[in-house]
Amino acid sequence: MNAPTTTGLPVVVVGAGPIGLAAAAHLIERGLTPLVLEAGPSAGTAVREWAHVRLFSPWAEVVDPAAEKLLAPTGWVRPAGETYPSGADWAERYLQPLAGVLGDKVRFGVRVTGVSRVGRDRVVDAGREDQPFAVHLRHADGTEERLTAHAVIDASGTWSTPGPLGGDGLPALGEHTAADRISYRVPDLKNPAVRARYAGKRTAVIGSGASAFTALAYLADLAKEAPGTHTTWVLRRGISGSTFGGGEADQLPARGALGLRAKAAVDDGYADAVTGFRTTAVEPDGERLVLVAEDGRRLDPVDEVITLTGFRPDLSFLVELRLGLDERLQAPVELAPLIDPNVHSCGTVYPHGVKELSHPERGIYLVGMKSYGRAPTFLAMTGYEQVRSIAAALAGDQEAAERVELTLPETGVCGGAGLFDAPEAAEADRSGGACCAAPATLQIGVGAPAPSGGC
Repeated sequence: MNAPTTTGLPVVVVGAGPIGLAAAAHLIERGLTPLVLEAGPSAGTAVREWAHVRLFSPWAEVVDPAAEKLLAPTGWVRPAGETYPSGADWAERYLQPLAGVLGDKVRFGVRVTGVSRVGRDRVVDAGREDQPFAVHLRHADGTEERLTAHAVIDASGTWSTPGPLGGDGLPALGEHTAADRISYRVPDLKNPAVRARYAGKRTAVIGSGASAFTALAYLADLAKEAPGTHTTWVLRRGISGSTFGGGEADQLPARGALGLRAKAAVDDGYADAVTGFRTTAVEPDGERLVLVAEDGRRLDPVDEVITLTGFRPDLSFLVELRLGLDERLQAPVELAPLIDPNVHSCGTVYPHGVKELSHPERGIYLVGMKSYGRAPTFLAMTGYEQVRSIAAALAGDQEAAERVELTLPETGVCGGAGLFDAPEAAEADRSGGACCAAPATLQIGVGAPAPSGGC
């Protein structure tokens, strides 16, 4: 009996977000057949959940070149390149039209529940690479299906698995019990129901990334209109000169301005900062909540908690594949040293492609935010370059796959997320120039506040 062949099978792409749809565009450009599987009802389902948040980078930097080529014959015109889209803009004006062009190559309402090799669990060696991938699906109505694929590109992101409140990476004691007063998203204060939830209330915001900055800025604006609104900003490490980002030194002005708005929220008294606080418990205090730290400190009671401690990958449906993941970051082992926040205190990321994204299991790739595992600050242009390189490799053009070139603006930000209560170390890096003097060509250029992390 001859072994099954993968010739003619599609490349399955998990997720119809910006990177998944870009992957499909690059595959088509290379003469390959993509099949994009999206659990949600529309393109950019996760992006739509932070529709109210504006991206750091303009339209000129958030449209994938191969995708734009697909859209051009339809009469689609990229919005003014110098303007900044919101999540809603990105989804409605770019992702949805792109999914429309892809047509039946995108299927909605189908969740990938497992990926393996046909007839092989992760233990079996014999004939493994001769087998196509088996992709198990669950439809919105509960019915199940199995597809076979030549390769699998997992662009499902990390949005569905936010980090917990607990400082040890586990949910704090009482976190589940208090779930009705804990949010893991930047609040949309233009929504009347959400606005009423925070107006006139005391809110704790946990996190030190761009999402936390955004929440601090939004709540400070609310406080100017709703007396009694106040924020307690909880950081797991100390405050240094780099805590608020690059400010005016950031080559992405919108990102630098966001850090300055967060700083103003503290300076103007709309928020108090509590440092070195690693939450171990959430306790009820009448109608309010009290956060308790590992060292025994207790914060004043708050009405609401917004937890913005980053995201982590959902690897549950990939357990039958042989992935090579870094033990700390849960990112591909070749990529992890390039993005490790314990080392890259400026967030500098060398250009990378198929080589750094490959696994012992040939033909499976984690891309986009999921490729970064638990590392913070994935930026979208990185993902576009990742899938360009992977599509070239799958088409057999190794020279193009290895030719990874990207011009990347300097963030001006020091202080990696891996630093453990060591603001003096971050300051040393900043003043000494060992970090922030990195050439601008080593940094990625676009990102959105909502999916950032690092605390």
